Parts: sequence; structure tokens; C-alpha cells
Amino acid sequence: MSWFKLLFVLPLVAACGFTPVYGPGGVGNLLQNNLLVDEPTTRQGFFLTRQIEDRLGRAANPDYALAIELETTENALAIDADGEIARYNILGTADFALRELATGAILETGTVNGFTGYSATGTTVASLSAQRDATERLMTQLADHIVTHLYASTNLK
Repeated sequence: MSWFKLLFVLPLVAACGFTPVYGPGGVGNLLQNNLLVDEPTTRQGFFLTRQIEDRLGRAANPDYALAIELETTENALAIDADGEIARYNILGTADFALRELATGAILETGTVNGFTGYSATGTTVASLSAQRDATERLMTQLADHIVTHLYASTNLK
């Protein structure tokens, strides 16, 4: 893109209310090290919380809190000639609500979805390891979707 085109596009982007996530007044600055994720109750919830904290930091004195309701299901995909399941999909849905701690007001809600798969061929230990790895990948995916949703939120500005 030429500089001329870029100079033409920038005022249009600014006119629509676009602000960089980590720019002055950006949502990233509001949430960075300022968000408390409610305590997880499951192993999957722990992985999800860890991923969100990796992206937004751990808050010492947070202004915001994030409640997450997580649901996962596992579906068999491939069955071999012997009737053994060779591949699984793990589907995940996370409903979340961001609230301001001082007032208790709900600022943003949403639902994100994701899926991942793993192979169940080999030993039981290998299959369990593959399942655990797939679950961690799914939680990373859901965390990325939640953080992106929060960054795009207009209710925090």
C-alpha cells in the first residue's frame, strides 16, 4: 500500500472510533494486570484461567472480574474395522461475564466456542496424554477468543 493510500485511510479509521488496544484509552491498558478471573473449579478451568492470565497478567488490586462457565463435550469421530475409536473431537463452549468490582455492574457478556481433536491410537497412556494435550489446546483457543472479545468491547471505554 502506498503512503498516499495510507494517509487517506487513517482519517477514515479514526473517524469510526477505532483506537489501538494498547493505545491511550485502549481496552488493553484497562485490563492489563487489572482483571481477576474467578477461581476455577476444574482442571479445564485451571488451564483456561492460566491462559487468560498469561495474556492479561495477574491482578494485585483488580478493578474488573471475569466469571466463566465452561462446558466441554467429547465426540468419537473415527471407528476402525475392529470397532475401536481412533479419533475424538473435543468441543468447548465458554460463557463469560465481565463485571466491575466496585459497582458489581456487568460490563460485557459473551459466548465463545472452539474445538480440537486427538488420536486415540496406541497405548492407553498415549491416548490419555493426547487427550490432555488436546484439552489444553482447546483452553488456549477459548482464552484467545475471550481476550479478543474483551479487546473489541465498546463497553469498557
